[in-house]
This record gives sequence, C-alpha cells and structure tokens, in this order.
Amino acid sequence: MKPRILIVTALVCGYCLVVAPFARYMNNRPIAIRLGFMPEAKLLKLVAADYKQLLAQQAIVRVLFYFGTVVDPDLRKVNSVPDYFQMFTTLQQAVLLDPYNIDAYYFAEAAYTWELHKIKEVNNLLDFGMKYRIWDPQLPFYAAFNCAYFEKDYISASKYMKMAAERSDNPLFTNLAARYFHEAGLTEVGIAFVEQMDKTTIDPRIKKLYQLRRDALRAVQRIEKALQSYKQHVGHLPVGISQLVSEGYLDQIPHDPYGGEFYITSEGHVRSTSKFAFAGKKSDENKAMSPNGK
Repeated sequence: MKPRILIVTALVCGYCLVVAPFARYMNNRPIAIRLGFMPEAKLLKLVAADYKQLLAQQAIVRVLFYFGTVVDPDLRKVNSVPDYFQMFTTLQQAVLLDPYNIDAYYFAEAAYTWELHKIKEVNNLLDFGMKYRIWDPQLPFYAAFNCAYFEKDYISASKYMKMAAERSDNPLFTNLAARYFHEAGLTEVGIAFVEQMDKTTIDPRIKKLYQLRRDALRAVQRIEKALQSYKQHVGHLPVGISQLVSEGYLDQIPHDPYGGEFYITSEGHVRSTSKFAFAGKKSDENKAMSPNGK
C-alpha cells in the first residue's frame, strides 16, 4: 500500500513542479499571428478548376480571422499592427478568383476607408466588383459615399449614386444622387435624373419624395440663373439673394420645400440651410420613406 501512496505522491509533486508551470506558460505565452502568402490568382485558376470560389472564400475568411485576432485587445500578441498591405493583396487575389464574393468588398470598405483613408484603392476594388455584381446597388453606394465624404468629389459621387439608384428602388439613392449633382454644379442634371426616376415608380409616397427634391432643385436653378446673369452684367457676386430680387434679376426669393433658407456661398454656389433634408418633427419625406406612410 505504501509504495502506491509514494507513487501517487510523486506524480502529484511532479505535476505541481513541472506540468502546472508549463501549462501556465503555454496559456500566457505571446501569440504570433501570421496572415501567410497567397499565390497569384492567375496561377490558382489553372489548378483550382471548379474550386475557385472555395479558394476565394477561404482566403477572405483567413483575412477576417487574422484581422479579428490582431485587433482583439484581450489576446496576447507578438505584433499587434495588422499587415494591411498583405491583407489587401489577399483580398485583391480573392476577388480575381471570385468577383461575386461580397465579403471582400464589405471588409475593404470597412477597414481601409476609415482606418487608412485608402479611398482610391478601395474604389478601384469596388469598380471591379460592379462589373460583375451588376444587380448590386451597395457597391456604387459605397463608392459614392467615399467620393463625397472623404474626397469631396461630388462629380464622381453623383455618377456612382446614379448607378446605385438605377439598380435599386430605394428613393434615398435617388435623392442623394440629385444632391451630389447639385453639389457638383450640375443642378439641371440632378433635376432630369429625379424626374426620370419619378416616372419609374407608381408609389405615391415615393413620387412625393421625388417631387420634393425636384422642387428644391428647381428653386436652386432659378437662383443660379439669376446669379449668372447678375455676374455677367455686374462682374461680381451680389451681397445676397435679396439683392438679386431688389435689382430685378429675380422676382422673389424661392421657397425651399425642406424648410430652409437659400444663400450664396463666398465661392458663388447656391446652398440651403436645410441641406435638402428635413430635421426635427417627422416630415413628409420621412413619411414617404416609412413602410405605412405614417
């Protein structure tokens, strides 16, 4: 009996002296995370045959797992700085294998625009996806947002948002496209686009939404024409819109259907304090976008 007790005692002591410290070390050791290398899509296509989509998905999942692990503050890491270059290269190769995989575009939009401001690189990737996902309004919507928000490039933003509107029945895309046309100095194009989209819907709520945006742009157009005439005759900008009225270039200050007031910027652009959006109480535009119209 005693030899058995001695053996058990020796095992317990050995565990306490060796195994337990080793287990604690393994649990607390730093974790080295590596994304790994992905061969070029051209080479993979030659050998992947019908498994191109599977390989693309595997690569994208690897990027997502790598990024999620690296940025997790609860994990211990040797190097916590993500390898953004290799991640993006992997995403590019993945969409070359499978251009229909939406996860690559979503992740690029989320990680590379806000974190690194790689707007051109992300939009190039989105452009590639738009050629294949021809039904998807989200990719041109993301590209339009990137151009408008980060680059202040409203001409490009209006073109992308126009594509998003044409691919979708969402009136928000149409209104944003019209707004970006206006911001780009293409008010007349914005009006024509809204009128075109108005003809494609029979929903009275959406038609009312389009009419509001059209009326606002038409009001802007009236001021712009008066402003252009004033500058041609006088050679400089007026003090304000009221001067256009007092000197006969405009019969009256147009009404902004969104409840704002029109004004002229120092650069000579016509803008509204409403920014073509209702604020505060629930508006006609909000009702139009509500499922039950209430």
